[in-house]
Amino acid sequence: MSYNSVLDNPIWNALNTGDAEKNRGNEQVRHFDINTAPFIGIENWNEDSQRKIIELHQPEREWFLLIADNIQFIDQLELLVTMPIHQLVCTNLNRSPIKHNEIKYIPLNESHVDEMILLTALTKPGPFSKNTIQFGNYHGIFDNDKLVAMGGERMHVANYTEISAICTHPDAQGKGYAASITQFLAAAIIEKGQIPFLHARTDNTKAIEIYKRLGFELRTTVNFFMFKGK
Repeated sequence: MSYNSVLDNPIWNALNTGDAEKNRGNEQVRHFDINTAPFIGIENWNEDSQRKIIELHQPEREWFLLIADNIQFIDQLELLVTMPIHQLVCTNLNRSPIKHNEIKYIPLNESHVDEMILLTALTKPGPFSKNTIQFGNYHGIFDNDKLVAMGGERMHVANYTEISAICTHPDAQGKGYAASITQFLAAAIIEKGQIPFLHARTDNTKAIEIYKRLGFELRTTVNFFMFKGK
């Protein structure tokens, strides 16, 4: 497949551009450390390239892939999950429904990781491990010293930066935290001269409406695959 945008094959392109220093694979098969992210990237997912995954000698590892293509996996790889995922991009950011001076966005660091893992395990915004924070620019909202909402960056693909792990504790929903922290992160990305993008499950209509109100537009629908070696 010939990809028209770096975002059509975002993992491969992130590991060749903004996240190249995080590559723990090789030149043909690029992937993150298992404690950072489960993502894997290949330039062209043909049979020969897929066989290179087997050579990584990590048969028990489950791999995640986001790509604008319907991959036909070789017999040596077991497909576990597949689903469509909306990919949204923002080039004209709108205001947050909550003024920034009404919320304190606290930079998150290693001391917050246990709380971050607990919050993401509860809300399931996507994979989050102990080193995921290394992608950078994670911020949280606290209520009585308890982390109730958060978000940060993930893949850095050429001149695009992904917003990820946007989540709010069930007890703190309805206060506009998700929209506010998304707007805060998107503004920071734009200030750095980058274009913010993000991914959302196609059935997560509430979140998608929030993103659209902030100025995100649907660019395409990509495929999410989870697989492992047999």
